[in-house]
Amino acid sequence: MKATWDIFCSVVDNYGDIGVTWRLARQLAAEHSCAVRLWVDDLQPFTRLCPGADATAAQQWHDGVSVCHWSKDWQPTEVADVVIEAFACRLPPAYFDAMPKRSLPPLWLNLEYLSAEQWVSGCHALPSPQPNGLRKIFFFPGFRPDTGGLLREAGLLDRRHAFQQDIGAQRAFLQGLGVEPVENARLISLFAYENAGLANWLEVLAQDPRPTHLLVPEGRILSDVQRWLEVDELRAGAVQRRGALTVQILPFVRQDDYDRLLWSCDFNAVRGEDSFVRAQWAGRPLLWHIYQQDDDAHWLKLDAFLEMYLKGLSPAASEALRNLWRAWNSGNEMGQRWSELQLHWPQVTKHAEHWCLEQASQADLAAALVLFYLNWL
Repeated sequence: MKATWDIFCSVVDNYGDIGVTWRLARQLAAEHSCAVRLWVDDLQPFTRLCPGADATAAQQWHDGVSVCHWSKDWQPTEVADVVIEAFACRLPPAYFDAMPKRSLPPLWLNLEYLSAEQWVSGCHALPSPQPNGLRKIFFFPGFRPDTGGLLREAGLLDRRHAFQQDIGAQRAFLQGLGVEPVENARLISLFAYENAGLANWLEVLAQDPRPTHLLVPEGRILSDVQRWLEVDELRAGAVQRRGALTVQILPFVRQDDYDRLLWSCDFNAVRGEDSFVRAQWAGRPLLWHIYQQDDDAHWLKLDAFLEMYLKGLSPAASEALRNLWRAWNSGNEMGQRWSELQLHWPQVTKHAEHWCLEQASQADLAAALVLFYLNWL
């Protein structure tokens, strides 16, 4: 009999939480024959990631996953073999009360946010006694072998490599998005939160001797792009040119197509957690816009990742990349930092692929979760 998995997701930041849990649910079903229910309290963002989904449905099937609306009017349901609270969301009280009444209590996991901080290794897989008599185990994704790893589907890197070697496949994919890349242009994707440093970066790209084609999926950064272009409105399909810079707005695409977009670009600016991981699997230089926290804890997470990621780069290249990331996440002027990074472009490009392969040598998150469950039985 298939093991049953319930994954609970409370949508906090539009696409980050649901992006991670939807990828995980699909992989558990497709690669590990798990019977998965994904409980989501707001289905509207899910419909952007999964075209064809119904934002009003109480239950629907997609890619072998039962996607359920986690409504305030919770109805009793059978507790699964494995219960995952994604990112410290709180289980429905009735479900929480039913868990210890099961003949075999479930494996209860709190899937934490991704972090490269060193303390994660010591806290990964630690149990915590709970008021209902069960133990909740904290499961941490991560970049080290003693963490839960990163989401990575089977054969992902082989598919990516084949795509990046096939100019025709890339052209056909981009044409499907309405993109005809400017000849000899650097292709950059931009998916980010609002950022005061964007205008200065765009100015430098517009004045650069080499043309740049900037692909901007619909999202929160759009208002800053619009302000710099001095236009009233930007919608998917819009194309604007300023000097050497072509700006094109893309529609929000399903996850697999977003992966291909990242694979197609020479440089990817990404945000949050899901797109951050996918940009690493693209094997191309990247820029991460981390989610800002009120207590500035995001700086610790950013610096912890850079400490790992920059190893192997020359001191000059390491400093250039660090300065770019810190300027972006501070909302400071980006132009000079971008120009400094160009001096080390071949090195940082080679390093991005090396980092990708290094991370791919470790177990992926879905496989680590399944193995943990099997060992727990």
